[in-house]
Amino acid sequence: MLEVRKLTKRYEGRVAVNGLDFDVAAGEILGLVGPNGAGKTTTLRCVAGILQPDAGSVRVAGEAIGAREVAAKRRLALVPDEPHLFARLSVWEHLELAARLYRVEDWEGAARALLEQLELSERRDTLAESLSRGMRQKVAVASALVHAPQLLMLDEPLVGLDPRGIRTVFATMRRHAAEGNAVVMSSHLLGQIESHCTRFLILRDGAKLLHGSKAELAASLPAMRGDETLEEIFFSATEATG
Repeated sequence: MLEVRKLTKRYEGRVAVNGLDFDVAAGEILGLVGPNGAGKTTTLRCVAGILQPDAGSVRVAGEAIGAREVAAKRRLALVPDEPHLFARLSVWEHLELAARLYRVEDWEGAARALLEQLELSERRDTLAESLSRGMRQKVAVASALVHAPQLLMLDEPLVGLDPRGIRTVFATMRRHAAEGNAVVMSSHLLGQIESHCTRFLILRDGAKLLHGSKAELAASLPAMRGDETLEEIFFSATEATG
């Protein structure tokens, strides 16, 4: 569903993403993790076509960002770390707007199902300006899913969610992956994502340190016992020298 090859992005001479290579398969939930400034958000924005990379290529479900950008963007959705909603639109109107932008026919049934999944049905007619931070986050997720993207990307999606909201969003991500799609989520909450992601990509200074399942990550680090938490693996990888 996602192929990233030699992706490189520079800002004023500083390398934010450095020759990054990775794939995400159908049915996979990839946890994108790394210290602040590791290049996670820049990577997601390059994949989404928001930022133009300086080098490398991105393909989404076989379509190249750049060569066939519109076709590729129809196959993906990005939920940013700060949900930017329209204050005077209701929850339902946000889903309608997303459906119209993507020219989705007969979208109402899918929209009602998403509201039910994300526990937003009772808020259907509530204006965005009246929603809590967590509710706005769930509306952003629902709006991203209304056109059934093959690749769903979420940047720090758990910020502002209460425990029930976190459980609900994870259930939605698992359901989307189980339907043959791919999910990429960046997060600093390693303990929260550990049991929900099938694979992980650890970045440092814009470069790939490790990529694989938690067991594969642990096996690649000589000091690991094999039963470490994701947090232990993360610190071992990112704080190593050389």
